[in-house]
Amino acid sequence: MSVERSEEETVKVVVENKIAWVSYNRPEKRNCMSPKLNRQMMRVLEDLEYRDNVGVLVLSGEGTAWTAGMDLKEYFRENEAKGLGATRKAQREAYGWWRALRWYHKPTIAMINGWCFGGGYGPLFSCDLAVSAEDATFGLSEINWGILPGGGASKVVADLMPLRKAMYHAMMGENIDGKTAVEWGLINEAVPADQLKARVTEMCNVLLEKNPVALKATKDAIRRVKEMTYDNAEDYLVRAQEAANSFDNDGRKEGIKQFIDDKTYKPGLGAYDKSKQQN
Repeated sequence: MSVERSEEETVKVVVENKIAWVSYNRPEKRNCMSPKLNRQMMRVLEDLEYRDNVGVLVLSGEGTAWTAGMDLKEYFRENEAKGLGATRKAQREAYGWWRALRWYHKPTIAMINGWCFGGGYGPLFSCDLAVSAEDATFGLSEINWGILPGGGASKVVADLMPLRKAMYHAMMGENIDGKTAVEWGLINEAVPADQLKARVTEMCNVLLEKNPVALKATKDAIRRVKEMTYDNAEDYLVRAQEAANSFDNDGRKEGIKQFIDDKTYKPGLGAYDKSKQQN
């Protein structure tokens, strides 16, 4: 049975306890990404990014899939029939929200509840952390229908996996489960499906205790320095810390005070109490 959804209905959002649960909402299509969904996802990300009641964003999927990748009919075939301009527009809409997610102001977690295929590797990589169900399915099926893993997918596996694993994954067209995805470096961890949301919630609550300015600076630093020489990274990190201090010097000083003077926490064993910080 065909389900016709409005553009706004292609993405579901629930905000609870400072966690924004954002879900692909095309379960009848295994949440494949259509132009409508891509446009709506950008609107959702923009709406949530600087809201005071959101501290962490979780990206998941309704139904049995995270996302099966790009919608072959609506994203590829229909736009190709309209010409190069339509294809480029659709690409900008998709890659645009992936890029926004990659440099998002709040920490992000991919919660992979089921199928994650092809184009889905773009937003998977864009999230800071990734946790899946053990029986989730990951795959680059592009080779099986005669194209290369595009839209950033080849870059994702080259960045996250050892070379031989990346080559095998991209060339063989075989799927892997959540446990293997952990072993190959694609995600952080895999847990039984019935424990997935609880584990992600636990991670969110840890992140919510951290200094948000430091979290944003850290997210950006890890992504930036990965492709720098050591000397360039060293210089960047000095400037990045100075910039972070200009936004939140009180936070840094409060953390040091609680450790050295108050002796109320140990940095290696927990985070300082943000509630005592002067705003």
